[in-house]
Amino acid sequence: MLPLLLDALVAEAGNPNAPALYAGSASAPDNYPGWAEANPLPFELPDATPRLWIGNASRASTHYDGSHNIAAVVAGTRRFALFPADQTANLYIGPLENTIAGQPTSMVDLEAPDLDRYPRFAQAMESMVVAELEPGDALFIPAFWWHDVKASGPLNVLVNYWWGQPEVSPFGALMHAVLAVRDLPPAERAAVRSWFDHYVFDEAASHVADHLPASARGVLGPPSPQRTRSIRGFLKRMLDDG
Repeated sequence: MLPLLLDALVAEAGNPNAPALYAGSASAPDNYPGWAEANPLPFELPDATPRLWIGNASRASTHYDGSHNIAAVVAGTRRFALFPADQTANLYIGPLENTIAGQPTSMVDLEAPDLDRYPRFAQAMESMVVAELEPGDALFIPAFWWHDVKASGPLNVLVNYWWGQPEVSPFGALMHAVLAVRDLPPAERAAVRSWFDHYVFDEAASHVADHLPASARGVLGPPSPQRTRSIRGFLKRMLDDG
């Protein structure tokens, strides 16, 4: 399919009214056997499959990925606008469960932000980092950083490498917390916050069960396949029971 897309892009290159043509996140090794050998990385990225993004002018609204990312431009130009993860409150994120491409996105149009409607976006812009990439340029995007991507030109090709994906997505925990915690009375919500701090966010969270024998630490023990299975099973039973 990608050769057909490239042929169409070349054919429409001089057409000012060319239709939108696009293929995203296509596995490079699956579409072009020998890619890794022909394009070796100068460093190792564990479990990173090179993925191709090919099209003409396009825009990916401000979103995040749960993995680290290296994005390299092959053809055309791309503008990346990045926001640290702590700017979530200022980006006016849309629905969490109903999305166009899997990830929640900002409702603010970066090209023409409506600050009357989205006033806190002005604070987000203070921390925004913009990178204009040309062929041969690459950019590192940390996991959970918000980023808006604009591709320009009649032929635009990018290859990216995601790695470091958490074994279990934190997004599921967020959704469950919205269901189970967000609408509790303030005092109860504060109590649950103290639990989360103790068991999850404090620097010593991985050692909260050190007072127990190793055989009795259960889900509070160190990461392991058995621990993952135990937690998944426990959560499934809880959710099934309502």
